[in-house]
Amino acid sequence: MNQRFPWPDERLIKAAQNGDVTSLTTVVMESQPHVRKFALSLCASPQDAEDAAQEALIILYRKIGTLRATGALASWMFRIVRNECLRQVRLLVARRDEASAEPEACAEPSAEEAVLYRLEVERIAAAVSALPRDQRQVLIMRDVQGLSGRTVAHALGLSTAAMKSRLHRARAALRHALEATDQSSDQAVDRPVEGDSRPWP
Repeated sequence: MNQRFPWPDERLIKAAQNGDVTSLTTVVMESQPHVRKFALSLCASPQDAEDAAQEALIILYRKIGTLRATGALASWMFRIVRNECLRQVRLLVARRDEASAEPEACAEPSAEEAVLYRLEVERIAAAVSALPRDQRQVLIMRDVQGLSGRTVAHALGLSTAAMKSRLHRARAALRHALEATDQSSDQAVDRPVEGDSRPWP
């Protein structure tokens, strides 16, 4: 826990939940350093982290009354920041896929195709967001945002060789994560329903 910037105490949080504007403002201000730290560790870039932190603090200001336990502020804010960073990755993946679609293949998708597409974007985004931060950064910058290898290496303060090595590890980790979710999905489909002895048609 950051001793220099402690989390707001429970009395202050309770007063904020009861509608005291001064307490609420103080809670937001005292939470800000921790929220930014969460965002920097979870998001793909400093800009994304800034956006996620701002969104999380807005949610804190508007919805602190929904916090059930005053002692759970840190874990609540962590979940909000994580969800915001994941939303950003989803948008990036979706935009990349839309940009790479063939013009002649851009006919209106069926409802089933739209659902499958959303599920696939969600699955990829979750796998990307679960990568270690250094791998997540290089993968998003290179493969999702489409930046050149030289640009990515410069932005991350790496040599080109080190950037390529990190990117290779990130791609391998992502591929492994997606294969693992494929296998778990297959097992779930193949597993018979408990108590159902009927043969498959």
